[in-house]
Amino acid sequence: MVDTMALHLRFLRPRRPATPAAPPAVADGDVVLDAPDARLAPVLVAAARGDHTPAAALLAATAEHAEWEHRDRYVRRLAVFARCRPDFFRAWTAETPDDPGLLLVGAQLAVDRAWDSPARAELLRQVSPLITAAAGGDHHDPVPWRLALDHARGARAGHRYFEELWEAAVRRAPHHYGCHVAALRYLAASWRGAHRECLDFAERAAQDAPADALLQALPARAALGCLTDSSGTDVPRARLDAAADRAVALSARLPADDPWPAQIRNLLAYVLLRLARPAEAWEQMRLTGAYATSFPWERMSDDPLGHFLRVRGALREALRVETPHRGRGGTPRALGH
Repeated sequence: MVDTMALHLRFLRPRRPATPAAPPAVADGDVVLDAPDARLAPVLVAAARGDHTPAAALLAATAEHAEWEHRDRYVRRLAVFARCRPDFFRAWTAETPDDPGLLLVGAQLAVDRAWDSPARAELLRQVSPLITAAAGGDHHDPVPWRLALDHARGARAGHRYFEELWEAAVRRAPHHYGCHVAALRYLAASWRGAHRECLDFAERAAQDAPADALLQALPARAALGCLTDSSGTDVPRARLDAAADRAVALSARLPADDPWPAQIRNLLAYVLLRLARPAEAWEQMRLTGAYATSFPWERMSDDPLGHFLRVRGALREALRVETPHRGRGGTPRALGH
């Protein structure tokens, strides 16, 4: 694929000498893709040996402490792991088939498998009983409802049904990032080109959420849709900058060089680059440290880690000789294709 982001950097022409950018915090060879955090890493090591008990304990702890954002991420990662190393999942199923954590991972695994099939919509309809079973495990848990929202999008469910799922999800956790991302993706798929409406939804969610909630990054996620779709250029530049600013403020509250906020920072770096704010994009890449994430780079390349490193290298070189320029007002310029 064409490296569109690296090409975009050519538009950042020098106007006066710039202060050289600091070198990256880590060398290219030390950057890892989609690294697990400190809690998940030993669980995956055990799962590789076929031992499911740490996975069950981790998900039980997230439910006990209402750590819904962590629970959501762990369920996704365990389902991905189970696709290629299923022994731990089979042992878990055999020993405790009614474990709420197992039911969630199983439902996520089934949705993931169906999603990759040309017969996605039909296969996803067959998965519905698994999601229903997972939703019965803990009536406070929003993660089954995030899964149901994703399922509804893939199954091309109607708006009324989706709204019922959405109401059930926000009753359980009104500021759950995963559920809001699922809703945003449904809106984007259902109302193609309705970028203003998607941004409206994301802005309202962020305004209602605490300052340290991941939802503060939802407008930046909506801005990504505007910036990668030619029909999104009618969104005022000021709104896109405001979405990025909100995510920058969130990033400043989160620990540096840590796997947990890595996806937020990778997304934000991409958005800032598309908004021609390279110095701020570089700062997000510095903060993300050794942790690249597949999203959003997988949208541009089959090699997301390589693409991240190429963009990072091109940005570093550009900032050594060019003045960081942050344009405001109007619509984004030179977004690349």
